[in-house]
Amino acid sequence: MTRLTDKVAIITGASSGIGRAAALLFACQGAKLVLSARGAERLEAVAQEIRQEGGAAIAIAGDVSDEAHHRALVETAQTRFGGLDVAFNNAGTTGPVGPLPELSAAEWQAVLGINLTSGFLAAKYQLPALEARGGGSLVFTSTFVGYTAGFPGLAAYAASKSGLVGLVQVLASEYGPKGIRVNALLPGATDTPMGRHVANTPEALQFVAGLNAFKRIAAPEEIAEAALFLCSDAASFTTGTAMLVDGGVSINRV
Repeated sequence: MTRLTDKVAIITGASSGIGRAAALLFACQGAKLVLSARGAERLEAVAQEIRQEGGAAIAIAGDVSDEAHHRALVETAQTRFGGLDVAFNNAGTTGPVGPLPELSAAEWQAVLGINLTSGFLAAKYQLPALEARGGGSLVFTSTFVGYTAGFPGLAAYAASKSGLVGLVQVLASEYGPKGIRVNALLPGATDTPMGRHVANTPEALQFVAGLNAFKRIAAPEEIAEAALFLCSDAASFTTGTAMLVDGGVSINRV
């Protein structure tokens, strides 16, 4: 039996990178998917790819900083597939890269809205739906940046993503008795459009790859496998964690 057979899952940021890899993997593992991203055309292409392989996927384009979008995702999972069992809240942004004094208040708030407030909004609608199913798994994509290491120029990104770890710990404590597991996934450098926004030259890519123990950048599929573990019953006794999938960058000093 596959790990997500008959499970209904929401995945945000599903049009590219880790989210796209997770959508394809979760579909192969038997999940029925409600997919979210801002770009409607690319998102629908992912859903269509899944349907062509015999899977079930619905694409709903929208902004994760918009409360109505999260309500729509959960309502779609319930009306089209009968409920919600898993949510992988993966959408995020680095925001502007540079010294903090050059960051405007509006830019700061925009990054927090996409990376952190979206987590609150997602959980607000997903938790009651998971509870109605008798439990489930809620996973948020955070990062090692601001958790085990500080990177210059990424203050808003680090602060917002670190906030998700605190949110995860509280929700895990609150909802554990109701059979809901809540975890954070902390990837290292991964070959995604967002990653290439930060490391956008051959020299930068070489530097970033050299920071971890493997001296390479992860493929999105590798991070998706870790997300699958947290979302599946294989992680039945795992909750409240900040799970590093960073190639050892957090401990590497060579």
